[in-house]
Amino acid sequence: MTEANSLPPLPPLPPPPPLPDHLSTDPRSPHHVAAVFEHDIGIRFNDKERLDVEEYCISEGWIKVPAGKTVDRKGKPLLIKLKGRVEAFYR
Repeated sequence: MTEANSLPPLPPLPPPPPLPDHLSTDPRSPHHVAAVFEHDIGIRFNDKERLDVEEYCISEGWIKVPAGKTVDRKGKPLLIKLKGRVEAFYR
């Protein structure tokens, strides 16, 4: 194989946007930021990583998670609010 066949190096990726204080996964919410969801994010609630968080607010200290398999009349999961220490981070 010759050096002429090798691919050029990829340019560095831009840094991810800062995580907002209040974020929602629902695109119709005013707290939905699509640029953040282009990256893999994680939520730590009371020192445990949660994978089922639909919405969070760091300053007020709460997350919203689905209440089992219960859905409303439009087919969206019913959410319950849990209060505690919330940390958001990029994986």
